[in-house]
Amino acid sequence: MSITDVLVPQLSESVSEATLLNWKKQPGEAVQADEILIEVETDKVVLEVPAPASGVLAEIVKGDGSTVTSGDVLARIDTEGKAAAAAPAAAPAKEEAAAPAAAPAAKGAAVASPAASKILSEKGIDPASVEGSGRGGRVTKADAQSAGAASAKAAAPVAPPTLSLDGRPEQRVPMSRLRARVAERLLQSQQENAILTTFNEVNMKAVMDLRNAYKDKFEKEHGVKLGFTSFFVKAAVAALKKYPVLNASVDGKDIIYHGYFDIGIAVGSPRGLVVPILRNADQLSIADIEKAIADFGARARDGKLSLEELTGGTFSISNGGVFGSMLSTPIINPPQSAILGIHATKERPVVENGQIVIRPINYLALSYDHRIIDGREAVLGLVAMKEALEDPQRLLLEV
Repeated sequence: MSITDVLVPQLSESVSEATLLNWKKQPGEAVQADEILIEVETDKVVLEVPAPASGVLAEIVKGDGSTVTSGDVLARIDTEGKAAAAAPAAAPAKEEAAAPAAAPAAKGAAVASPAASKILSEKGIDPASVEGSGRGGRVTKADAQSAGAASAKAAAPVAPPTLSLDGRPEQRVPMSRLRARVAERLLQSQQENAILTTFNEVNMKAVMDLRNAYKDKFEKEHGVKLGFTSFFVKAAVAALKKYPVLNASVDGKDIIYHGYFDIGIAVGSPRGLVVPILRNADQLSIADIEKAIADFGARARDGKLSLEELTGGTFSISNGGVFGSMLSTPIINPPQSAILGIHATKERPVVENGQIVIRPINYLALSYDHRIIDGREAVLGLVAMKEALEDPQRLLLEV
């Protein structure tokens, strides 16, 4: 027998532990190299753990729901066990025919077929406790499967039940590791940062006209749709260059001014909110940004974002407008010191040159840490974003 360990992959320095989700293989089953055996949930991302070698899954060391750290042994693979694992499944139809040749069972004991024995062993069920339907009371594969299902149902922790009290149902479910971490960080942000929010409104007509004029050509040329978030990213970077403290962070009693622009883009996923990072956003074109955002969204839904993509960031953008939000006060993502909230663009009456006109208006919200950012810089930074969006040519000329 040659054993290869299945290990927890190396987690990032900011992740101390993770939780195992559901095993996709059981002991005794054949596995192929690079086949995904289990997923590991951290507070940022779900990691897939592949089989390091082909063979038979000999042992599961850490069960579903276990808490693990980098390098922990999750399971062991017998790399020389292919034939042994394949034999019982090779001729399941013959197990009943072979029954008469089996040694007669002692009274009170149960004889199980090879396939049934394998199933019962995996489930930890005593064959003597199973009533066999085969000839001579032999426990068949079907008997074992039924016993296993009944055992699992009896042993499984009752899912937090839906309680019905006078027609008023309630259900208690545990937080995922990601949700618990998000809650912890947001509470930390509110407790440790002196958060204020400044607001402004932006006339989106110029951006919308530009998009409508070129969206078809843009998609044909770059293979991705032209959205609005890329304009907000460009406008934010322009403002951060003018007011670097918005791109800074606090470290103890020091202020760290970052000479690069890594913009976090808040993305909703089935597991909760994640914030992948656009690295060096100032060096990206509109097309680069749109492609990256589309990719982030798709992989967030599939849980395929890497830890590296979710780590760092100097400034964040949260778009509640995609869900219809009119106005909100976003919470800073520590250790960052500011975050831009953008919202739904709606036609609203505004005054231009003494006349009431209808324009597509978006309300912007900039939350900032007042410990290092004064109201002046926050307001002027948001105005710079507003001016860039209302006159997109400024982004090309960097004025």
